[in-house]
Amino acid sequence: MADVDRRKRMKIEDSKIKGTLVLTNHHSVSSLKDEFFGRRVLLQLVSAFPSESTVIILAIEGRGVRGKLGKETHLNWLNTFITRSTKGDSTFELDFDPDDDIGVPGAFLIINRHHKEFYLKTLTLTNVPNVGRLHFVCNSWVYPEEHYTKRYRVFFSNQTYLPGETPEGLRHYREEELDELRGDGTGKREEWDRVYDYDVYNDLSQPEKGSELVRPIFGGSIDHPYPRRCRTGRPLSDTDPRMESRIGILHSLEIYVPKDERFSDLKMADVYAYGLKLVSQGLLPGFESVWDKISDEIVSGLEHILNHKFEGVSSNKFNEFSSFKDVLNLYEGGLPVPKSNVLEGLRAKIPSEFIRELLRSDGEHLSKFPLPKVIEVDRSAWRSDEEFGREMLAGICPVVIRRLQKFPVTSELDPVKFGNQNSRITEDHIRDQMDGFSVHEAIKNNRLFILDHHDPLMPYLRGINETGTKTYATRTILFLQNNSTLKPIAIELSLPHPNGEEAGVISTVHTPASHGAKGTIWLLAKAYANVNDSGYHQLVCHWLHTHASIEPFIIATNRQLSVLHPIHKLLHPHFRDTMNINALSRQTLINAGGLLEKTVFPDKYSLAMSCNMYKKWDFTKQALPADLIDRGMAVEDPNSPHGVRLVIEDYPFAVDGLEIWSAIKSWVQDYVFIYYKNDEDIQNDNELKNWWDEVRTKGHGDLKDADWWPKMHTREELIQSCTIIIWVASALHAAVNFGQYPYGGYLPNRPAMSRRLLPEPGTPDYEELETDPEKAFLKTVTPQLQSILGISLIEVLSRHSADEVYLGERDTPEWTADKQALEAFARFGSNLERIENKIEEMNLDKKLLNRTGPAQMPYTLLYPRSDIGLTGRGIPNSVSI
Repeated sequence: MADVDRRKRMKIEDSKIKGTLVLTNHHSVSSLKDEFFGRRVLLQLVSAFPSESTVIILAIEGRGVRGKLGKETHLNWLNTFITRSTKGDSTFELDFDPDDDIGVPGAFLIINRHHKEFYLKTLTLTNVPNVGRLHFVCNSWVYPEEHYTKRYRVFFSNQTYLPGETPEGLRHYREEELDELRGDGTGKREEWDRVYDYDVYNDLSQPEKGSELVRPIFGGSIDHPYPRRCRTGRPLSDTDPRMESRIGILHSLEIYVPKDERFSDLKMADVYAYGLKLVSQGLLPGFESVWDKISDEIVSGLEHILNHKFEGVSSNKFNEFSSFKDVLNLYEGGLPVPKSNVLEGLRAKIPSEFIRELLRSDGEHLSKFPLPKVIEVDRSAWRSDEEFGREMLAGICPVVIRRLQKFPVTSELDPVKFGNQNSRITEDHIRDQMDGFSVHEAIKNNRLFILDHHDPLMPYLRGINETGTKTYATRTILFLQNNSTLKPIAIELSLPHPNGEEAGVISTVHTPASHGAKGTIWLLAKAYANVNDSGYHQLVCHWLHTHASIEPFIIATNRQLSVLHPIHKLLHPHFRDTMNINALSRQTLINAGGLLEKTVFPDKYSLAMSCNMYKKWDFTKQALPADLIDRGMAVEDPNSPHGVRLVIEDYPFAVDGLEIWSAIKSWVQDYVFIYYKNDEDIQNDNELKNWWDEVRTKGHGDLKDADWWPKMHTREELIQSCTIIIWVASALHAAVNFGQYPYGGYLPNRPAMSRRLLPEPGTPDYEELETDPEKAFLKTVTPQLQSILGISLIEVLSRHSADEVYLGERDTPEWTADKQALEAFARFGSNLERIENKIEEMNLDKKLLNRTGPAQMPYTLLYPRSDIGLTGRGIPNSVSI
């Protein structure tokens, strides 16, 4: 009898579904034991295919059809085996009692009945009847049940279903989950909320601190259109009820985004560390506001530092660089920091060990930086005209240069409002610089190119020059030489006419020179062009075209596409960390008085300038081939592997970019074809339709009536749109972000602002152009203190974190159960490895002069993989920094 009972128990045990649950929390194993002891976490499996009898009962009771729930399984210390990994993960082994009527589980419910949240990573089921093994990728925070309307969270297996193919048992939960993520559009969002919703950029101002910290509301108007950002629901300002109130700077990392969009613990640690380094190195004006909870004594000490009252170091010496050697000291020696009672007080008061280390006891090297790659081999190559031109093709911002197709250059600004803004550059200025070509011949032979920042800047220039900045709107004409390098041949510097906007501009045209005052003026003219390009890059090419434009797609995807949807699975890794970094940017970088306004020349007009450029944003032209054609840098060529032929064959960004673009598009096409057999499948997908309608009418609602939006009726439209989204979030962002420190960390090469105009002949300042050109140059561009702050900022922005996931990789190998999709993704990875090898080969090809240039700096910004840190290479999956 005992043997019969034992065999019966063994049979029951053998029939149980086995589960392995992996979670992470912030506590030790002993505290984890205390939390779970006597306080349960409950799990129930959900049948994907409810029995016919279940369907009938639910219909009679008036309830929607949903899968049958299995028996409850409790997660607690007494009946669960636990292991703890070095990564902080806890693994629980579970048994689910057999239920003959549940069939194949397609989801599970989990209820957290203890008082702390935990991060649920995965659940793996084995011994599942007729299936064997099922995997659930969760990667989500689970809060105590009182924070959820339904009291439970639902997680689906890694199967993929179009809406119309969803198993009947999961349909209700699929729709219910999307309702939860959409929310009701009301109330202040709390840390445990999972709601994705839209709002305008009305959270950048601080009206209670005065008019100087008030900016327009960006988004929701004809004058100031903008992509939407994540709604936080914070209370409106008492001073100006149009504006959302802001949180204190010390709480910047707490700004609301849905909890699952927040940085991982590892990434958060990096952000803290980089942020502290930024603050300590930058010594930014207003530093005390960052530490508004530190004692008055410490603030006083910081003011002491900011006022540069260093022992034995003159104020003037600290404020100004006198020579390029002074600049190099930032990398080779660091700025001297005084040994003083003030610093000793800081070390004693500030609790962070990290800060204590930065404020070293030897009083040295507070502001020492890594050597930027642009001066690693040759300290003076940046000054050459060839390197200046090369960086428009293979530098931080290789996406603005255009082929010149009309001469003289004309302006698109309204002549009624702005007068005559057309260029004053004539053929006489450039004839001797074009190797015997006339302008007509050079244009016909695709020899002339332009970096034109005149029109974007001119509407704001009068106001900008009333701030601490003094600069020009620039146009730079370049000639393509026989060796495929670009030579700048004229730079136009323009100012608003002193008689008013309607009077047009006053302009001077400068041509290459290498000696005397004219040689210094030519170097300064290139610097002014770089100042324009630096601001436009940061505010438009970087922030607007990647960070801001992608956020509406993230919000719409989570609101309208279920995690079961194939397009959600395709796009999800390309949205990682973006909402969190954007929220942090609104809090500290792009806000009124924020770091960008302090370090780029448009100052308080920064976001307004990007807003004006958003009026010209066209989603379809974010595709690399379309962008190159639009800028005249390529022409259509159906016989080319990428469908376009480059006008400059040695254009490293475009050459590498087209390889990456084609690899992404091939992967997306393979993936889409798995799930959509024809165009009718696209048209029958309601989730897809709602997603695209919301992207257009809400996320980018200010441009909803533009005629360029894809209709999303065909597979080709879906493939092209998803390829654009992935390209922008991964490769385009990498190309305009991770080169910031390698190229721009040496400020003379890439000044972010200028603070005086060209001196007039006959003045002492003009004489200095000839007698002390380095000092004259450095007195014109970014001053020392703001240089340190700017360099510190771009050093942070250019680093890869320890938990980065790169293009062609996923954070879990079991992101889908579909074998065809996994095989297609493996092909994508192989394609990227091939591209890496090709990039390495091209960078060794001495005939391709633009690959390395005079600075001997190989172009690696579109090399897919990278190590941790400041590498100048690597394409993360997403806009993650």
